[in-house]
Amino acid sequence: MTSHDAKSPWEYGDETKAVHAGSQPDPVTGARNTPIYQTTSYVFDNVEHAADLFNLQTFGFIYSRLTNPTVAVLEERMAALEGGRASVCASSGHAAQFLTFYTLLEPGDEFIASRNLYGGSITQFDFSFRRLGWNCNFVDPIDPENFRKAITPRTKAIFIEVLANPGGIILDLEAIAAIAKDAHIPLIVDNTLATPYLLQPIKWGADLVVNSTTKFLSGHGTSMGGVLTESGTFDWAVDDKFPSMTQPEPAYHGLTFYETFGDFGFTMKARAVGLRDFGPSMAPANAFYTITGIESLPARMDRHVKNAQAVAEYLETHPKVGKVSYAGLSSSPYNDLAKKYMPKGAGSVFTCQLKAGYDAGVKLVEGVNLFSHLANVGDTRSLILHPASTTHRQLTDEQRDAAGAGADVIRLSIGQESIEDLIHDLDVGLSKV
Repeated sequence: MTSHDAKSPWEYGDETKAVHAGSQPDPVTGARNTPIYQTTSYVFDNVEHAADLFNLQTFGFIYSRLTNPTVAVLEERMAALEGGRASVCASSGHAAQFLTFYTLLEPGDEFIASRNLYGGSITQFDFSFRRLGWNCNFVDPIDPENFRKAITPRTKAIFIEVLANPGGIILDLEAIAAIAKDAHIPLIVDNTLATPYLLQPIKWGADLVVNSTTKFLSGHGTSMGGVLTESGTFDWAVDDKFPSMTQPEPAYHGLTFYETFGDFGFTMKARAVGLRDFGPSMAPANAFYTITGIESLPARMDRHVKNAQAVAEYLETHPKVGKVSYAGLSSSPYNDLAKKYMPKGAGSVFTCQLKAGYDAGVKLVEGVNLFSHLANVGDTRSLILHPASTTHRQLTDEQRDAAGAGADVIRLSIGQESIEDLIHDLDVGLSKV
């Protein structure tokens, strides 16, 4: 390509993709912002056009449970940012995970998951999924070989958070991807805490990526959503391990999704069967707010990680803090992995352990003023939480400790306020411990 050639949209930088990918001026009005298409359904050109749409022989809009123009812009933008082939949006991050595993697994199948996950994911996998006949085996992810040892003939996937919620752990993504490839099973990565601005798991070998768009992607604590992105490089036909992709689908007049759609067959099935039959669709207004949020994602993430680094360094020297788990600190055992996989910064969600235990955690979250005590991350505002009494409360003590959310742990999501104000607020809160 010469300097005078137009760039393909996929050749643009991440900052440009965050603003432009998937969107064009509205062809009718010329509106530059993507409109909120607040409609349930769409007029067909004729009977043949309607039949082609329902047979998946042409692309277009049928019914907003399946497809919506506003949501479609977000789906294309996420595929571009993650470096994937296609995306499908859902009503929440948990809904995106459900669509992923529903498309992938049969009753009796197994998958392996890191034990260092968001507490809600652990509960979803360990209890709710088991009622559907999907069995999850949790392993310590620090040694990648633990995944290899856990693989059985019924194992159909590995699921990890590279940047784990909540505890500042970073996994060796490339090594785990190699193990999944050797076993010919897909590696699924929850990229919520890193976002595609700090980490693109597909470049390191991931096959499927899920995000809770509710967090950093939306960025302002306004809009629920989730998204599944496929790399387009996984061969679903080898070894007959994935009949849901390679055998005729009785719920869709015998269509074979991998044969018909190839490198975007997985997201097509998640949409055409999963969204159709279970209905966890993203609302158009939530897609609009998330599209708007993503436009500022690069600038916001730069500010998030700059503030997080400063707060972590402050807490590391505080006499009432026993330990800070933030991979951006040189003292962190994950600092080298952070430099490898996330050179722009180690995110802005991390934990610290208070020397005085559970009661000290309660006093701190109740003693701050600027930090908001709530169960979310990835907001422009700084957030604080005591996981043992909230997000990880449903877990056993052993599970909480394994997930890095023990009784003495505080989770921080560092926002974009003045760093001096954040440190002062924590200083006030810690003085009450």
